[in-house]
Parts: sequence; structure tokens; C-alpha cells
Amino acid sequence: MKRLLLCILFILSAPSVLSKTPNILWIVGENFSLDLACYGQKNVRTPNLDRLAREGTRYTKVYSTSPVCAPSRSALMTGWYATTTDMHHMRSHRTDGWRLPVGVRPITHLLKDAGYHTANITHIGKRIVGTGKLDLNFAAEGPVYAGKNWADLKKKQPFFAQINMPEAEYDIYDRKSAEKPRVKWVGEEWHPKIATPENVTPPPYYPDHKITREEWARYLNSVSGTDVRIGWILDQLRKDGLSENTIVIFFADNGRLDARGIHWCWDSGLHVPMIIRYPKAVKAPRQIKANRVDPQVLSLLDLTATTLWMAGIPKPFGMQSRVFLGPHAEPPRTYAFAARDRIDETQVRLRSVHGPRFHYIRNYTQGAGFLTLNRYKEKCFLVKPLMRQLHAAGKLTGPAADLMKPFPREMLYDTRLDPHEIKNLATSKNPIHQAALKRLRAALDTWQTATNDRGHIPEPTEVVAPFTQEMHNWFGTPDWVKEK
Repeated sequence: MKRLLLCILFILSAPSVLSKTPNILWIVGENFSLDLACYGQKNVRTPNLDRLAREGTRYTKVYSTSPVCAPSRSALMTGWYATTTDMHHMRSHRTDGWRLPVGVRPITHLLKDAGYHTANITHIGKRIVGTGKLDLNFAAEGPVYAGKNWADLKKKQPFFAQINMPEAEYDIYDRKSAEKPRVKWVGEEWHPKIATPENVTPPPYYPDHKITREEWARYLNSVSGTDVRIGWILDQLRKDGLSENTIVIFFADNGRLDARGIHWCWDSGLHVPMIIRYPKAVKAPRQIKANRVDPQVLSLLDLTATTLWMAGIPKPFGMQSRVFLGPHAEPPRTYAFAARDRIDETQVRLRSVHGPRFHYIRNYTQGAGFLTLNRYKEKCFLVKPLMRQLHAAGKLTGPAADLMKPFPREMLYDTRLDPHEIKNLATSKNPIHQAALKRLRAALDTWQTATNDRGHIPEPTEVVAPFTQEMHNWFGTPDWVKEK
């Protein structure tokens, strides 16, 4: 009887549609933190995303479940924490025939069962708008999306489509967006240069150096480039008569593509933007209003169940994602949790919990830190070898020098007073800090038990070993490693 009543409540709370079932479009920024103009970032030009925020709701406290793509995307695509479903290691279960746990299915399969056409879009005509990237830690469940053509969307409504932005991930391999006023980048397309090494101010945990400023400008220009591409998408949506019935959601899969961002559980690796705009033909829930800013703590995981709700589909029993929209939205989160385990060949285990103000990180790998070897980061993030050199020469001071030290067991940050998270308060005697530490410790312990966090189970050596060779083949091995 209880289950029946819950189903009735869900049906009554499902989105009220003035015309037909809404289309839903996910626009996924790859490796971005809150670095849009509408979030206050300087030296970027993001008029299309700024307009989307004015026409919808902008969320300010959304946190990815992982600071790297494959575990984060696997959680988002299923609505379950990757640490629960054994998808928490980077690029695992690609070829071993492993199956998702019973009751866990890709969201696109649930949408398809309800009559939705699903598509992972790469082109609009000849223009490149997406990479088609999924990067999921499972491969044995059949095709995740049914199509990839933009032209099919108008004919196959309702649709659920995803577009994965080419920037910033693919820009890191050539860094051209920091070199010329206008850059030919990703096929035939161009985007403007707004940030320059002369006008940017990198975060304070980096040394003030030419390489640092060049890299920071490159990243910010990739944000501006993404906005140009999003403008093409939104314009085509209007031209095709799809805007009036398509819910548009922009978010990032994990945090910032820089040396201290991606892979690490600081805010720079986990804190992501999210904007939701409802169209005129679909009655928006009360939580979505033009130019609204929502400061509630959300896990990016919650987008899964909420997307199902938008489509009028009850979330499956046991799904860990929460519905945060509608008259019967689930209770708001007090905390958002995240995990980092093996990434490529690098075995470091971290856990994170965000509250409204304080952020707690627990390190399980003694001796691990910013300097831990990861060949991809050594090759593609020029700030990291630079900081090794400056540190060896005794030329780093302040937060940059602190970053060279191994992680302590616990880290606690006041994100309101210390947004760059450079002052660890875990050993502070301040009673406010001690109370926050105890709360977040207990919250993390409870979450790990309740969700059956599998991070304590080591991967077999034969699983990890090939990644070392693969990463060496792709990115090489630094000389300082070879000399040891």
C-alpha cells in the first residue's frame, strides 16, 4: 500500500505539460568549474550561457561525485554512486564483460522504454558541436544511445539528447587558444581569445610565472570557446522549432582542467556549474524561475533522477540519485559526497564531503599528494613540472610551497572565507572548526557504510599494471622517474 501511495504521489507531481511530453537536452561542459561570467569569472566571454542563466535557474553548490570523467559519468548515467556499483576506478570494466548490478540501468534505456528517442550529438550539419564522448566504466549493456544525428531530433520527439563539448579537454593537447587572437580549433571552427597571459590572475596556489599565466589563459579561453559552440546549439534549436518544448540543462562532468583541479578532491576538481532553463510550452516547477540563483547543496548525481522526473518517469527503486524539482521533491541534501580512487596508473584514495560552508577531505593513501606521479598530468599540465623545478631550486613560497607537501590524513576548509582552499583547518582549535570537523567526519563514515563504499577493496595487480605501460606509451615517463 505504501508503494502504491508513493507511485500516486509521483504521478501527481510529474511535470505538467501544456503541449506534448518535453524534450530534454544535456549540454555537458568537460572539465569546468564555476568559470563563466554569470558566476563572476573575469576574462571570459559567455553571453549564451549568461542568457541561459537569466532565462532559468543557476545553481551555485553542485558537486560532482568524482574529480575525473569516467567515474563521474558512470554515476550520472545510472543514478548510483560509482563507489557502490564498482565503477569508481578510472576506465575500468571496458573489456572484461562485467555487468551492471541488478536493478541498475543506464538512464537512456529507461527513457527509451518510456518512448524517448535518445541521441549523443556530434554535429549540426557540418559544424562540430560535440565529441560524442561517454567514457563510461561499463561496456556490456548494449548501445547507450539510439542515435547521433541532430536532424533526427525534430522527427523523433520526445527526445533526450546529450552534447559533450570539445573544449576544454581537447584544447589541452595543443594549447592553441592561448597563442593567437583567433584560433582554428577542433575541425574548421574558431573561437575568440579573451584571456591573455598579461590580463589573468591565476589561483594563489600557483607560482606567478609565464607558464602559469599562459596555462590559465588557455583554460579561460576554452570556456569562451565553449560558449560560442553553445550559441550554435541554441540557435539551431530555435531555427528547428524545438526551443519551445525543450528543457535545456548545462553542467560540467567534473571540475577544472588544470593541475590542481581534475583528479583532486578540492573544490577546483569537484565544484561544477549547472543551469536549467524550461521552455514556454512546459510548465516549470516552482523551483525554476527566470534569473533565479539556487544555493542548495546538490550532488551532480541528483540530475539523473530529476531528468527522469522531467520526463514523467519514476526513478527505479533504490536509486541513490534524488529528485530536486517538483511539488514532491525529495528532502534536500545536507551533504554532497565524492570519491577518488585509481586514476590511470595512479593509485590514490580520497573521500570528500561538502556541507553548505565547510568541506572535508580524507586521505587514505599515505605519502600521496599533488606531486604523485601521473604521466598524463606530467605531460599535459605544464604547471606541474614547472613547480617541481621551482621547488627543487627553493623558489616556491606560500600556498604554492604548501602544495608540494604530502597530503595529511584530514583536510578541512571554510569555503566561504577561503574559496581557494589553501588553509587546512583540520588541526585548528577553534570550536567552530572542531564542530564542523566532527560533523563531516561522521557524515562521511555514515555515507560510506550506507552506500557500501568499495574503495577499500584493492584492484588486482594484473588489472593495474597495463595502465602503467599504456600511459607511458601515450605520454612518456619523466626523466626524474627513470632516474630513481
